[in-house]
Amino acid sequence: MQPKEQNFLKLAEDLSNAKGASGFEDEVLAVARKYARDIAEIQEDSVRNLYLRHAGSTGNKPVVMLDAHTDEVSFMVQAIKPNGTLRFIPLGGWPVNSIAAHRVLVRNAEGNYIPGITVSKPPHFMTEAEKKMENDISNMAIDIGAMSKEDAEQRFHIRMGEPVVPDVTFEYNEETNLMFGKAFDCRLGVASVIGTMKTLVGENLDVDVVGALASQEEVGTRGAKVTSRTVKPDIAIVFEGCPADDTFTEDYMIQTAVNKGPMLRFIDRAMITNPRFQRFALDLAEQLGIPVQTAVRTGGSTNGSQIHLSNRGVPVIVVGVPVRYAHTHYGISSLSDCMNAIRLATEIIKRLNQDLIKSF
Repeated sequence: MQPKEQNFLKLAEDLSNAKGASGFEDEVLAVARKYARDIAEIQEDSVRNLYLRHAGSTGNKPVVMLDAHTDEVSFMVQAIKPNGTLRFIPLGGWPVNSIAAHRVLVRNAEGNYIPGITVSKPPHFMTEAEKKMENDISNMAIDIGAMSKEDAEQRFHIRMGEPVVPDVTFEYNEETNLMFGKAFDCRLGVASVIGTMKTLVGENLDVDVVGALASQEEVGTRGAKVTSRTVKPDIAIVFEGCPADDTFTEDYMIQTAVNKGPMLRFIDRAMITNPRFQRFALDLAEQLGIPVQTAVRTGGSTNGSQIHLSNRGVPVIVVGVPVRYAHTHYGISSLSDCMNAIRLATEIIKRLNQDLIKSF
């Protein structure tokens, strides 16, 4: 394994393991600061967006924005039941059938994360009607081992409004080139932003580069509303952890397979990708032999939905790393897909200048 890949893996591991529910992304920002401090001027706003202004930026060149979001699909404590279990709500879009019977970490009033399990009524106690009903989050709870509401409050220091994240530890299998972990949507994107900026160190560019790590994407692309107004980009590349479709889709419709390269979408629910910038990126990938995939999406969206409509309009492409089982506790992604995403973004940025950006 090359040193660049080893460095990326460590970055991806630390980002994936960081706890970052929507609105509570502090640990993720601490990791990003650690890895970016030697390559960028770092600023933060009150929404917990992090801005990485690349060393060598002059302030008088067209601005390229590299976007990724720092939050993960997660939960929040809504109430403590009399029996000591916790009622909770989702932060982000969860498939309900994937939530129960998993380990989670619940932050308490002291800032410590304590283990719990997402639970529902055991089938032994269900009526026949209940067994046939579709499960719902309102029928679930988180069990931290408390015996009563008072016990949860006094011994475990649980309180309303605290974040809950999946309890999953990052792993990498060198034989298969696959990573296993939580929050690959979009911590692999965050790692790709930092990886791209590291690769560009020392390059003589015709553009200024700003990494914008946005909060609260999973609850409505909220952070990107602020970052796009702050950075005021002339052009943008959005890195995403995109849901892979290669384990359940008929062959001719597979457009986001793991280990086949990053995916560039033509459309999703909230953005028609700038066709000129998209074609430039795809042609360049073909010219350089960088494996890529393309997709026409009927659902989903990214921070690109906010960025491309900001200011006077911004050409945006999405460079997506395929993630199997996104928006669940566990994801599976390929290291090579990440490295090719970084390579493509780097090569694009090296070629960008004011005239080319205007042509898009």
